[in-house]
Amino acid sequence: MMTASLSPTSGSMTALCFTEPGSPDVLHCESLPIPQPGRGEVLVRVLAAGVNRPDLMQRAGLYPPPPGANPRLGLEIAGEVVACGAPLEGVRMPEPGSRVCALTNGGGYAEYCLAPAGQCLPWPEGFDAVQAAALPETFFTVWSNLFMPKPVAAGERVLIHGGSSGIGITAIQLVRAFGGIPYVTAGSAEKCALCEKLGAIAINYREEDFATRLRELTDNTGVNLILDMIGGAYFDRNLKSLSVGGRLVIIALQGGAKAEQADLARIMTRRLVVTGSTLRPQDSAAKALIARQLYEQVWPLLSSGAISPLIDAILPFSAAAQAHRMMEDGTHLGRIILVPDAKA
Repeated sequence: MMTASLSPTSGSMTALCFTEPGSPDVLHCESLPIPQPGRGEVLVRVLAAGVNRPDLMQRAGLYPPPPGANPRLGLEIAGEVVACGAPLEGVRMPEPGSRVCALTNGGGYAEYCLAPAGQCLPWPEGFDAVQAAALPETFFTVWSNLFMPKPVAAGERVLIHGGSSGIGITAIQLVRAFGGIPYVTAGSAEKCALCEKLGAIAINYREEDFATRLRELTDNTGVNLILDMIGGAYFDRNLKSLSVGGRLVIIALQGGAKAEQADLARIMTRRLVVTGSTLRPQDSAAKALIARQLYEQVWPLLSSGAISPLIDAILPFSAAAQAHRMMEDGTHLGRIILVPDAKA
């Protein structure tokens, strides 16, 4: 059972691990030494941890952690700072006892987790641990790809694939908050209804071709920006969906890494920009910059209730395999969060 009653400075902790890649059932608990924070790091007693698709891919052996990263699962947490390492110049160190959410470098599925101080943010006003743990991975990803270095402008049309996912729900809310017009694709009437409730214009990609429908919805103009997690399978249709001077930002490759039938001439004749990024391999300085911008420009929106994460399920750490299966099934609406098991 996962608890949070051990000393933060010595002894052991329980952590979810896997020895060999495989199905969700490879996840199991192990007893490991409590890590100690190095320079610029804090040790956090984990009260909640978010489940993300990169966790599933890593567990399956499809997404190895970058060099130097913690090899265990868990990229975002919320909890209480219990120890701090030596300060790092230019980085504000959270005080012991403060409640933070953090984008980690791995290891969040555990009783205690190290996090770079620059990747920590305070809980927004009125938030609990579950809500706070739902923020880092999706908000860091959406902000860095849609608002850095060129922010979404008022009136810009933005297509978001996977609109009912954690990334999608975050993107819808941020685009609307900054004056943009969100369009989304989703795979069921229920998911489309959720996206529309959040203020997006939804297209059920199982019932109609999103590129054709998008041209109709925009009077054959297209959108200014696309946030895409599908990759190769959508590449040509994404190009057809962009307006002159539009941008395509690729953040995942769920539909494959190759797009052999794409019309590349469209990129030149319509002056399109195609770019992409992954968050985890970026260095701590880059992530700290994202965190500072989020704190200044997005955290007030969270504290005021103007935007908020959507939680689909809260499960104990001992049910992590179930959480992974739920995400693989794709029927969830919003975030899946793990919390410590109740004490016996």
